[in-house]
Amino acid sequence: MENASDFRLVIVTTNSYDNAQQIARILLSEGLAACCNLLLGAYSMYTWKGHVEEALEVMIFIKTTYQNVEMLEQRVKELHPYEVPEIITVPIESGSEPYLRWIAKTVSPPMSDSDEE
Repeated sequence: MENASDFRLVIVTTNSYDNAQQIARILLSEGLAACCNLLLGAYSMYTWKGHVEEALEVMIFIKTTYQNVEMLEQRVKELHPYEVPEIITVPIESGSEPYLRWIAKTVSPPMSDSDEE
């Protein structure tokens, strides 16, 4: 039985569908995510450098493991056009056992420093 506390939902917004697709494809191909859902048309209002801003964004819901969050966040920052990208990690409290098992089998375990030698 998979322990739900080992899994995370990472939420990222970006400025375009093309960038969201690029981020999702790379995270999936590198084994950092099992699934990425792209939600088009997220209308965001936020304060940036003292001004209220509004933007049409794409929201990415990324399913991964706790162990991969740090590397996933690093990759998103490398691929993201924003100076300060939204990257929010939410613990998964419970979930379908077969789905959690699938996430665990789909993502790659993070490499340790000794793996790189």
